[in-house]
Amino acid sequence: MTWLLGAVLGLGVVLAVSPWLWPRSARGAEPRPRARVLDRLTQAGLFGLPPLALAAVSLLAGVLAAGIALAFAPVVAVAAAAFVAGAAAPVLAVRWRAKRRRRAQAAVWPDVVDHLVSAVRSGLALPDAVAQLEHAGPLITRPAFAAYAADHRATGSFGYALDRLKDRLADPVGDRIIETLRMAREVGGTEVTTVLRELAAYLRVDLATRGELEARQTWIVSAARLGVAAPWIVLLILSTRPEAAQAYNAAGGIVLIAVGALVTFIAYRVMLRIGALPTEARWFA
Repeated sequence: MTWLLGAVLGLGVVLAVSPWLWPRSARGAEPRPRARVLDRLTQAGLFGLPPLALAAVSLLAGVLAAGIALAFAPVVAVAAAAFVAGAAAPVLAVRWRAKRRRRAQAAVWPDVVDHLVSAVRSGLALPDAVAQLEHAGPLITRPAFAAYAADHRATGSFGYALDRLKDRLADPVGDRIIETLRMAREVGGTEVTTVLRELAAYLRVDLATRGELEARQTWIVSAARLGVAAPWIVLLILSTRPEAAQAYNAAGGIVLIAVGALVTFIAYRVMLRIGALPTEARWFA
């Protein structure tokens, strides 16, 4: 009866904090789940990889992790937790790589804008100014701009090439730059260089501020990861003993591990929520 009351209490806590853990977004502000996964894969440098491939890799990793855990510690609940952790590992790896590449890409956007301003002021047409970033731009963005140049040469359509470029970059800053160039191409005007210079100045200030905040909240993320890993390492070590494995395979042991997994997940999400910085949405995707 005690575990039932504890489960009800835990459910009440989850419902109480759910508006902050999973806030409801405004209609149209968030992309569909498939589009969100495609953006994450693109940001991780895996453009063109279908989401089903990621799902298949996650399933295989979960089965492998569960098999290893079951061979090392014959506890069904531990194997189930290992399956969940193994299945989540590829997704977390993609998210980590996407976050790392997006941070590196954010650091070079002011340089990209500076190259565009210089090219436009030297008299190059906008399609040619964007194409020259294939060679003159930062290394991390060159593959995307090389694909843009190929698309533009093949079709002769500036708008189509820009749309493909947005898909390959999957970045809100890149979306703003591309839409600024599209508007300048379609409407005309002489203020495009002024707008781009002001955007570059804003990006540099935002980058410096975000870097300082990320440096200060690193300890929160480290504490969350340590707090998640430590109890499960102890549980895995204890499960190698036959008497402990027998106890954890009982109904009470399974409930204990399940409740512990739920508490661990909630605590980890809360810690990450406390230390998270807001990310800009792709309004022009």
